Amino acid sequence: MRVLFLAPNSPKTGNCTTAERIRNHIVAAGHTCVLCDTRGFSSASDVSSLMTQEPRFEAALAIHLFKGGRLLLDAGVPFGVVFGGTDVNEDVKDEHKRAVMEEVLHKARFAVAFTDKLKERAEELLVCASKIYVQPQGIETRVASHFSWSDFLHRTGVRAKQEENVRVFLLVCGLRRVKDPLYLLDVFAEWHSQNPLVALIIIGPKIDPVFTTEVEESVKRSVGVYLAADLSQEELHAAMQKSFALVNSSLSEGMSAAILEAMDLGLPVLARDVPGNAAIVEHEVTGLLYSSPQEFVNMSRKLLNDHELQERLVRNGKNYITTCHNPMKERIAYQKLVETLH
Repeated sequence: MRVLFLAPNSPKTGNCTTAERIRNHIVAAGHTCVLCDTRGFSSASDVSSLMTQEPRFEAALAIHLFKGGRLLLDAGVPFGVVFGGTDVNEDVKDEHKRAVMEEVLHKARFAVAFTDKLKERAEELLVCASKIYVQPQGIETRVASHFSWSDFLHRTGVRAKQEENVRVFLLVCGLRRVKDPLYLLDVFAEWHSQNPLVALIIIGPKIDPVFTTEVEESVKRSVGVYLAADLSQEELHAAMQKSFALVNSSLSEGMSAAILEAMDLGLPVLARDVPGNAAIVEHEVTGLLYSSPQEFVNMSRKLLNDHELQERLVRNGKNYITTCHNPMKERIAYQKLVETLH
């Protein structure tokens, strides 16, 4: 079977990583799966034109009900959809987008949510004709073997006399407003002025050019906060492994791959207390959830000084990934779902 797979596919974003992984599952079952960036299509008619070309697609899949799903409404083939997160958490507030997403759900053979909470929210806010399956993301991490942490710190601008004692809080996100990377800027700069051995490094692809400029200018004016050049996935995992903690400050999340990868790599997680994060981070068990910048600093200080807490979070986080985010379980689930598109 030849499957068209549409995803909001900015390189190195969570959606891109997820899409590549799901595509690999489909290919492993013997199908052909062509992954396309939703940004390459302006309307559903663009996709329907593509469907008439040889060799023809027999089925389709999309990540994100609005950005991807709307493009499949005139595809003329059976399709399934995967919730992205911002579709249910943000786009649903727009009446037009909500109507489009309900039409997508009506026509889809199946829909996949990463968490029970995301499924419940979708069923509460949208008229859901299609069956929603819950399938957590499968997580696999690979660490670059020749990564120099010292070089990375120097390139990023971290200059500390006691480099080996610097505690890096790594904020991994695509630079766009919903990720809110400047949320902790002022309070972290203030903390750094009291303790020069803590540093906040923001790293991720430049998705929104206007907002990226805003982030760059704000970081230049701050002390203790840095913006790193983007890395390959394996280099990023190496940097995460060397950091003290992974930080998430998003206004909204579906299921943060960076949080799950940090748990897999043995890194404590400090995440903003929003529904998508609270679905995968159990406070003081698998990570720490904060509701304000000051609460973030208070929790970070405690984490720095409490080795027992650090070890507990790391141990429980790793166990959670092994139990709930097994990539082989994810593979079997998607292969079964794709069979329903025949």
